[in-house]
Amino acid sequence: MLFVLNETNTIGNQFLAELRDATTQQDRLRFRKNQERLGEILAYEISKKLKYTTVEVQTPLGTATLDVPEEYPVLGTILRAGLPFHQGFMNFFDKSPSAFITAYRKVKKTGAFIINIDHISSPDLEGKTVIICDTMLATGQSMVLVCKELIAQYNIKELHIAAVIASTEGVEHVKANLPKAHIWLGAIDEEMTSKAYIVPGLGDAGDLSFGEKV
Repeated sequence: MLFVLNETNTIGNQFLAELRDATTQQDRLRFRKNQERLGEILAYEISKKLKYTTVEVQTPLGTATLDVPEEYPVLGTILRAGLPFHQGFMNFFDKSPSAFITAYRKVKKTGAFIINIDHISSPDLEGKTVIICDTMLATGQSMVLVCKELIAQYNIKELHIAAVIASTEGVEHVKANLPKAHIWLGAIDEEMTSKAYIVPGLGDAGDLSFGEKV
């Protein structure tokens, strides 16, 4: 399934607008916070698809019956840009363990690039529901490579992929290579530059969150 937040008018559009705004995004704290807020919103939407179990809760005046998640998903993110977005998911799925993946582009002399996975630090994903979140889904190559690496190691029960902004090309690449994955997005943009930056996008999410890398 494919869920796109800004196809419906919600407060999430305000957070997206501020993330994209070249002036507002210079406030690094607010830039990170808006990613976190969108992570919370998408976590809430994903929570509607989880399995629930009924529990009884003792209040000071009696007993309440409630449906709560049967299990919590494992939350994964690709370092470093995805960290603020991932924080939003952790705020809502506060009992979830987390996985962290280091992946980076290696640019060739021709201008083309390949994706290298440097390190994976993960709990056991066997039979688990897994959410992999990254702020930007540009070509989709990093996301697909990371997910395939995890799928090769574990029998993942259900895979969810979340991003703040994706390109049309990136979405199609994920759908073609991970057909069983559920995709949750803030927005989809049509274009990319020759260096695989989404247009209009918002720029380099990692640099805007944490400072320019050298």
